Amino acid sequence: MKVFHPEKLDHFKNIKAILFDWDGVFHSGHKNHLGESTFSEADSMGLNLIRLGFFLQNGEIPYTAIITGEQNPTAHYLADREHLHGLYYKVKDKKIILDHLLDNYAISPSEILFVFDDVLDLSLAKEVGIRFMVKRDSSRILLEHAKHMGMIDFSTTQNGGDHAVREIVEFLLDNMGIFKQTIDCRINFGEDYQIYWSHRQSISTQKMTVSDFQLVSE
Repeated sequence: MKVFHPEKLDHFKNIKAILFDWDGVFHSGHKNHLGESTFSEADSMGLNLIRLGFFLQNGEIPYTAIITGEQNPTAHYLADREHLHGLYYKVKDKKIILDHLLDNYAISPSEILFVFDDVLDLSLAKEVGIRFMVKRDSSRILLEHAKHMGMIDFSTTQNGGDHAVREIVEFLLDNMGIFKQTIDCRINFGEDYQIYWSHRQSISTQKMTVSDFQLVSE
């Protein structure tokens, strides 16, 4: 992991929402003619571990969502399967969700962590508290530009097709000092994990898109 703003390490504990772009983050960016892509179980486990870690630390699961400019059936599937709080799709100007999170969940931009990889994401990245940009060798100039403009705090060593989400999750848990506690909890599968699991499974994914420049429910 490349760290551009080390002072942001102290803000991980204040995060209330974790947002992920889809294309180029959970996969390489390649899709078929139906808009379908893939994801890895290593990254899926990462989603579970970061939510578990925050739950053990704060007593609640952070608001977790995928926000994408397209509509991908695989993203819908993963959001449902993992009981994410939200899936925002066909959102071209991603900062539009900030008012929604503030009005409905009292989550301010400074309390949001965003994982992204490309130009479409920068309007949101420049507004939120912590920004992780997923590496892509062909976009080194874009990464340098985003860094120069103060739009990223960290970048991965892996690209989206090589489990970049998992890299970010383990980095977060380790720097928050809760990696061992989180892993032990998952291994033991004891009461603490069962409580977390019950909370997680009770979450129903809210799916939203954009109509007339406004977010609307599916």
